[in-house]
Amino acid sequence: MKVLLTGGSGFLGSHIAEQLTAQGHTVRALVRKTSDTSFLEKLDGLEFAEGAISDVPSLERAVEDVDAVIHSAGLVKAKKPEDFHRTNCGGTVNLLDAALKHRARIKRFVLVSSLAAVGPSEDGSPVDPDNAPGPVTHYGRSKLAAEHAVLGKKAEIPVTIIRPPAIYGPRDQEILAFFKAIKNRVIPYFGTTDNRVSMIYGADAAAACIRAVVTDTPSGSAFFLEDGRAYKFSDMIEQVEQALGKRAWLRFPIPRPIMTTAALGSELYGKVANKPVMLTRDKLNELFAPHWVCSAEATRKALDWEPRVRFDEGARITAEWYRDAGWL
Repeated sequence: MKVLLTGGSGFLGSHIAEQLTAQGHTVRALVRKTSDTSFLEKLDGLEFAEGAISDVPSLERAVEDVDAVIHSAGLVKAKKPEDFHRTNCGGTVNLLDAALKHRARIKRFVLVSSLAAVGPSEDGSPVDPDNAPGPVTHYGRSKLAAEHAVLGKKAEIPVTIIRPPAIYGPRDQEILAFFKAIKNRVIPYFGTTDNRVSMIYGADAAAACIRAVVTDTPSGSAFFLEDGRAYKFSDMIEQVEQALGKRAWLRFPIPRPIMTTAALGSELYGKVANKPVMLTRDKLNELFAPHWVCSAEATRKALDWEPRVRFDEGARITAEWYRDAGWL
């Protein structure tokens, strides 16, 4: 099988490419000229297609003679709120339109969305997929809009939506700051350490995306990912402490007014430097949400998929990888 993969130079995409090629599939990775392809270049059975999800002609070339599409590219920080929608929704529409021109060959279009598209849990129980979505950030709303675009074409091409929570593991740069803070024995947090979150190990998330391609589920199905537990933030701190062999002696909550001031400063820096920044006032809606919890029970059954790594083991593996890579 030949699979077009977007976001292959990113964290999740690199794991998807690694597993697909290891299984004997051919991967066509859509990459920009500026993409870091050093990891992908090591994989047998991988070819590159230069382009971007904003470049329609490049997408039309990329989808030629592929059997499936996994769309894992996305914007997680932006200069302006509308950039989220232009890339995460508009880019999805561009790719979907290109795929539709080859619908006779393409067996499945998989969109990697996010739990952020559905929104947080108020009481720590898994969000109900039958309830109306309640995204709290521009990012979440843009991913929800992408889902709607894909679902609008479910009668024309087989589509599946994957909704992971926080993804972590080797090669991930986002959770690295958490590990570094604990290594430095200082851990700030938002809200309380009793907040619960679902997590998924990168390789397990990638495996689910591949199962979504090869499994004949009803077009338009949406599946959450998680590793079987909802973790208190305090539990995660302890598990990373064990992985690092260090204890974060100083733990302190940061009040929202202080974070709002910090976010304003971050936004100002972004404007002056003309760079997207992660910390914004909008992002605080996510950071201070009570819980981010979902259930993958239906996913396990429908995709014949089972996560192999829980957070305690994943934290240990990730810490070892960070050390070996010189990141920690």
